[in-house]
Amino acid sequence: MNRPFTGRHMALVLVGFFGTIIAVNVVMARYAASTFGGIVVENSYVASQHFNKWLDDAEAERALGWDAVTAWRPDGRLLVTLKGPGAEASVAGVARHPLGRLPDRALRFEAIGEGRYLSHEAVPEGRWTLRLAVADGAQRWRREEALQ
Repeated sequence: MNRPFTGRHMALVLVGFFGTIIAVNVVMARYAASTFGGIVVENSYVASQHFNKWLDDAEAERALGWDAVTAWRPDGRLLVTLKGPGAEASVAGVARHPLGRLPDRALRFEAIGEGRYLSHEAVPEGRWTLRLAVADGAQRWRREEALQ
């Protein structure tokens, strides 16, 4: 029962091999296109013109000595504990879904004492990127962290 390897067999091998590669590439491209929700910057050239200023701003913020610890409460609200100089600060935030599938959520925080701030709004479970903005007089401090 030895059958010779013919051109038909070779054609089936080639079609099967390249068909598999093409099918995997199509599936991966669909996954990649469906999970990326947007762009990072509108114009990378314009963003590059501001890069050194952003580095200087980040260094000035780091020199302020602020730090924040964020905790997710069972009711979905966020508790931010600030550490650093200054007695009375105002805290605001934006919760962004990292893949852009859910709309951004603006967060307002209320001081509850001892450097702790509680959000008025709840954030649904899942992965979020929290952007905090703390203002104490003329001093401004920002932080971005992943929530899970």
